[in-house]
Amino acid sequence: MTKKKTFIIAEAGVNHNGSLKIAKKLILNAKIIGADAIKFQTFKAENLSTRNSPKADYQKKLTLKNETQFKMLKRLEFSERMHYQCIEYCKKLKIAFLSSAFDEDSLNFLKKLQLPVFKVPSGELTNYIYLKKLGSFNKKIYLSTGMANLKEIDLAIKTLMKFGTKKKNITLLHCNTEYPTPFKDANLKSIITLKKKFNLEVGYSDHTESIEASLAAVTLGASVIEKHFTLDKNMSGPDHLASLEIDEFKQLINKIRNIEISLGNGIKQASNSEKKNLKIVRKSIVARKKIKKGEKFNYENLTVKRPGTGINPMNIIKIIGKVAKRNFMPDEIITE
Repeated sequence: MTKKKTFIIAEAGVNHNGSLKIAKKLILNAKIIGADAIKFQTFKAENLSTRNSPKADYQKKLTLKNETQFKMLKRLEFSERMHYQCIEYCKKLKIAFLSSAFDEDSLNFLKKLQLPVFKVPSGELTNYIYLKKLGSFNKKIYLSTGMANLKEIDLAIKTLMKFGTKKKNITLLHCNTEYPTPFKDANLKSIITLKKKFNLEVGYSDHTESIEASLAAVTLGASVIEKHFTLDKNMSGPDHLASLEIDEFKQLINKIRNIEISLGNGIKQASNSEKKNLKIVRKSIVARKKIKKGEKFNYENLTVKRPGTGINPMNIIKIIGKVAKRNFMPDEIITE
C-alpha cells in the first residue's frame, strides 16, 4: 500500500511577534516552500495564565528576564483583526490556515471562523471543560499528546466523543513539549504504540532542533508533521530558536516528499527502473572448459557467469547428467 501524502504544517505559533507584517511573511514563505498549512495560536492572556504564572525554563532564556508569563503572552496575542486578515491572505495564496485555541472563548472564535481543523495543544489534553466544548463542534481534530500517558489520552478521546466528535475525526499527534526536545526524549516509537492502541491516524509535532526526527516519523507512518517555522532564529521570542528557517523547512518538505515516494507500495518485485539490469547483472550456466558433443554435463565442466541471458543457475541441477547435444567452447552459454 502506497503511503498517502503527509500533511505538513508550518507552525508559526507566536513567531509573528504580534506583527501582522511578520505573520503575512510567514504565510507567504510557507506557501512558497510547499507547506500544506500554516498554524498560529489563538488565546487571550487573561484566559490562559494567572498574572503571576512562572515561565517555562526555555521561555526564561529567550524572552525578557523581568517579564512574567502573562505579560509575555499578552505581547504575543494574535488579535481578531490579524486572524481575519491572515485567513483572507491564506485563501488568496491557497494554503490552509489553522490555529491552536487555548481557552473556551478562543474555541468559540475559531468555530465562528469556520476552520476546517481544530488543533488541541498538549496543555489542554486534560482540560475537561475545553474538551467538552470542542467535542460538541464535531469537527476534525488534531490532538497533541505531549506530557500525556495512554490513560490520559484515552480519557481525552472518550471525552471528545462523549460530547459529539466522531472518533474517525480525531488524529493524534505524538509530541514532546520541551523546546527544543532532546533527541533522546523524542521517543518516536510512540507513534506505533498510539496507532495500535487507539486505531487512529497519528502524526508528529516535532520540537527538536533539526529535521531528522520528522523524517523518521514519516517512515514510521506519521500522517501529519507539524514543525515550528520562523523567518529568523535570532528574532526575539520564546519559540524562534527551536524553529526552522525558510531554507531548512524547504529541505524538510522536499525530503518528506522523497521519503513518501521511496516507501513505495510494499510489493517486493523488480522495479521498472531495474528490470533492464536483470540480464546484465544476473548469471547463466556456461561452459567452464571445452565440452564435446555427447559428453555429460557435470560440476567440473560447468560454471555460472554473466550475462543472465541463458539458463537460470538455480536450474543447474536439471542440467547435471544430461548429454551435450553439440560442442561448447569455454565461456559459451549452455543450451539444452
